[in-house]
Amino acid sequence: MSVVLTTDSVPDEEKATYWNEVVSRTLVPMTVSPRGTDPFDGRIATHHVGYLQVSTVEADAKFVSRTPALITPSPDALLAVGVQVSGTATFAQGGRSTQVGEGEMVVYETGRPYSFDYPRRFTTHVFQFPRHALTVPDGDIRRIAGSAIRTSGGVGAVFFPFLSALASTAGAHPPVIAHRLADDFADLLGTLITERAHPSGAGPDTASGALLLRVRDHIDRNLGDPDLSPDRIARAHAISVRYLHKLFEGEGTTVCRLIQRRRLEECGRELARRGRATPSVSAVAHRWGFGSPAHFSRAFRAAYGVSPREWRALHTAGNQLLPVPAGPSPASPTPPPARDDGLRHPGHSRLASA
Repeated sequence: MSVVLTTDSVPDEEKATYWNEVVSRTLVPMTVSPRGTDPFDGRIATHHVGYLQVSTVEADAKFVSRTPALITPSPDALLAVGVQVSGTATFAQGGRSTQVGEGEMVVYETGRPYSFDYPRRFTTHVFQFPRHALTVPDGDIRRIAGSAIRTSGGVGAVFFPFLSALASTAGAHPPVIAHRLADDFADLLGTLITERAHPSGAGPDTASGALLLRVRDHIDRNLGDPDLSPDRIARAHAISVRYLHKLFEGEGTTVCRLIQRRRLEECGRELARRGRATPSVSAVAHRWGFGSPAHFSRAFRAAYGVSPREWRALHTAGNQLLPVPAGPSPASPTPPPARDDGLRHPGHSRLASA
């Protein structure tokens, strides 16, 4: 189902105020300052593709700012990708400013102040999604956030046509396809971010950075092992547990939280799938390394506010507004250093509708 809002039927003297309210309600709260003295003209069409919100904005010249006063601390961290279809923009976030031209994109965090300056009429696609759907380190996101990403080569040349097609067909997919497309979006974006953050192709430019990537890969490949722990991971890589924890400093997470995040992500994806074969909740929990179904259910509810069975029912009923979980928000508290199997101290992480 799509929602289309426009200033066409709004009195001229109220258009700017109306547009400010519409954009803030549809995307995130922000301040919009139209350029020029003519009555403002704008249109925004919004769809949901699984846990991905897709909006196409066509509007006159304006300046958009999301100030600290408009940002409410929340575990529901959102990321956004802006694709410039026509016109240009100057984007600023985190002390970095960049020019975004037609056919270019920019990745940004809605939980940090930012601004867009559109000097003339423009069209842009805005893709908003929960941060936890993206399984890349926070450090990599910060490295590329706020930089214009050109789409003439590399992964961008693959991602840009996908985004264009996704925006033009956003309201045409049944829920089971929509969720898969949202996952494809997250996978491609994660690959693009990794490519941009580590242009050498070898990951971070240090030996410890390369080791960190191997550790993360090891975790992904062993999520089904109920005994996966910092101690066993350290032994598998011939390092100390202390050094393993040091590798994750600056990543916005810990080893235990990453294990929890990835396990809940995979369980959530499996529970949300539609099909004739529907494994039991306990079978899904066991497959992804949770030794106790009851423990898994408590962790899932604590993290997402619903039980695994309720989550499955919501998705199989066709609800497209709920994200497939990918673990507690990176902003949730760090668990204590005692042995942990990735299940303790989950953080609440559900996407609120804009």
